[in-house]
Amino acid sequence: MCDCADFCYIEEIDGASKDYCDENNTQYPCVAGKGYYGRGPLQLSWNYNYGPAGKSIGFDGLNNPEIVATDAAVSFKTALWYWMNKVHSIIVSGQGFGETIRAINGALECDGGNANTVNARVEYYQEYCNQLGVAPGDNLYC
Repeated sequence: MCDCADFCYIEEIDGASKDYCDENNTQYPCVAGKGYYGRGPLQLSWNYNYGPAGKSIGFDGLNNPEIVATDAAVSFKTALWYWMNKVHSIIVSGQGFGETIRAINGALECDGGNANTVNARVEYYQEYCNQLGVAPGDNLYC
């Protein structure tokens, strides 16, 4: 049983039913029969993330995206890769928790994409901050 609410999934719920292939991205083209849905601790998704993450970390992200869910080392390396390449600068610049949500889930959640999910994330974040005795800061919503 997972005590971490929504942080216990190795693969995105119903992820295989979603495409997550940006066919306009010619640098990291999708491979037929492969799914680029969320996998790992930060739920890496989209071909334009699997490709460069694999290139940086040393696995074939386009031909073998499944490894992010089946190899713990690759899984956490992709989470760290995504964090350092897409989220870290937002934290360092002090833009707030809401902008981290935008960096991770963008239009799927922000700007009215899914207000209930954003509210739940903010509630979790505030609860964790409270447990750690730190202030959550400003700009909690995206």
